[in-house]
Amino acid sequence: MKIGINFLALIVLSLLISVTQAELVEPHPMDMTQALENAKTAADHEALAKHYEEVAKRMQLKAQEHEKLLEKYETNAHLYGRLGERLQAHCKMLIRSYEDAAKANMEMAESHRSMAAEMK
Repeated sequence: MKIGINFLALIVLSLLISVTQAELVEPHPMDMTQALENAKTAADHEALAKHYEEVAKRMQLKAQEHEKLLEKYETNAHLYGRLGERLQAHCKMLIRSYEDAAKANMEMAESHRSMAAEMK
């Protein structure tokens, strides 16, 4: 029993570390404050819109990854015990966060696309 709990704790810890490392490995490709301040032309706003769309796609992919994990935790709940409930809640929170981030980024992309259209 202790081996199983230790094994699950190790899995959870490795997942948390991998998520943290993934965030550290993927630095933001551009200084957004600078890019937003300097956006004066339609092309600048189109570039910002493209950037926000790419970020939204990445956020949606992360949400999908966590949906797969959630499904795994739900179908194998008997293997995880009480820890499984926490893992499911955590996955649900991450899914919601990533989907909200994707939605916000798509809204920013649409905003910059409309700014670009107004400038043309």
